[in-house]
Amino acid sequence: MEARLDLDGNRIRPITICMIGAGGFIGSHLCEKLMTETPHTVLAVDVYNDKIKHLMEQPAGGQPHPWVGRIQFHRLNIKNDSRLEGLIKMSDLTINLAAICTPADYNTRPLDTIYSNFIDALPVVRYCSENDKRLIHFSTCEVFGKTIGSFLPKDHPLRKEPEFYVLKEDASPCILGPIEKQRWSYACAKQLTERLLYAEGAENGLEFTIVRPFNWIGPRMDFIPGVDGPSEGVPRVLACFSNNLLRREPLKLVDGGQSLRTFVYIKDAIEAVLLMIENPDRASGHIFNVGNPNNEVTVKQLAEIMTEVYSKVSGEPPLEVPTIDVSSEEFYGEGYDDSDRRIPDMTIINRQLGWNPKTSLHDLLHSTLTYQRKTYAEAIKRMMAKPTATS
Repeated sequence: MEARLDLDGNRIRPITICMIGAGGFIGSHLCEKLMTETPHTVLAVDVYNDKIKHLMEQPAGGQPHPWVGRIQFHRLNIKNDSRLEGLIKMSDLTINLAAICTPADYNTRPLDTIYSNFIDALPVVRYCSENDKRLIHFSTCEVFGKTIGSFLPKDHPLRKEPEFYVLKEDASPCILGPIEKQRWSYACAKQLTERLLYAEGAENGLEFTIVRPFNWIGPRMDFIPGVDGPSEGVPRVLACFSNNLLRREPLKLVDGGQSLRTFVYIKDAIEAVLLMIENPDRASGHIFNVGNPNNEVTVKQLAEIMTEVYSKVSGEPPLEVPTIDVSSEEFYGEGYDDSDRRIPDMTIINRQLGWNPKTSLHDLLHSTLTYQRKTYAEAIKRMMAKPTATS
């Protein structure tokens, strides 16, 4: 492998990375990128490894992977395993991806949500700080909460001004809803972890970077409840729509689908994370929005585009009634609340890392739905092949 240079022209030395949550959607793509394009070693920490098995299992009858020996899987739960500190000590960098991040859980499992996203992160932060190890911590765009513009009348002209809705890491306030709205338990826990990281950096010299993902989409994201994702709860909007399309069911629009969201392709986002890993002098001490402001749509528009793309991918005509409206209380349960709009400001990540997303919404949806249709067909085939009980 040729010598690789960072953004300032310095040679990139191989490092060891302790990746917590390596077996998930983001972790699997990051592990793949690190194995195929870098000389770095990964200590992959998770309770499951299904999505990274292909990186560790040798091809049948073929040559070993060129990265053989550079990825090691450690099955442990960070809640209660004393081995975690040892793995962090062995590493140059820790990346923490572990989280509960399914909107339905924020209402129905608020305690688990708070514990997973704040309490369980405490030992990771402490071990990195005490052992002088660099930490890249994955937060969420949800820490921004509601936009300033959302508090203005709907027809107010200032709602169209960027300063009232574009979210800036170093300037936008984090406006969360009332305490009784349990939906904000996730955002609050993540925000408190961010504040802890800043305090550790200021008082104890912790070298940290915070990532705020804005709806990362692509192959291997959880989308089939009980098969490729949790068996209980309601998955995120794109996964919900994927399930509806695959099962030939109408797509459910919560409160009319008027909320605005942006979506970024996982492979584009992973490029940004690699830049953070390999350019510590440019990334440390910063929060980075990682999203695609050009891919903004209402949830209703997303449903329409996904229906169109899936029809092309599958060759099946759309349903006569492609969508139905449901209330947020009916869909998510009591105590749900939402943010109106999430557009990332890209100034800091452009300046520090020179990163910009490339993939259009149509292209990322085509890639994702093609993968999901194939995976769904394989899951159905496996279920059909299972022997049935006989009386």
